[in-house]
Amino acid sequence: MAKGYMVVHLDVTDPQQFEAYREKVPATIAQYGGTYLVRGGAMKTMEGGELPPRTVILEFPSVEQAKTWYNSPEYQEIIGLRLGASTGHAQIVEGAG
Repeated sequence: MAKGYMVVHLDVTDPQQFEAYREKVPATIAQYGGTYLVRGGAMKTMEGGELPPRTVILEFPSVEQAKTWYNSPEYQEIIGLRLGASTGHAQIVEGAG
């Protein structure tokens, strides 16, 4: 079974509200078997247009598990904090093999 990845590119517009999200989200990720692979850090766009300045990549045991986390009551309770504090893109991607 291929792993599932949540790939997020964010521009934080309200750091205080985003911090409240950052404090709560790790427990929900762990509860659904996810782990951080990338959590911010320096990045350089090599091709295409510039992406928002913050990238987060989460790994889950499967795409279905990533979707289960994203739609879980625990995550849905706090997602508004992120959506109200940032703009960007989020995708769930199937891993190779």
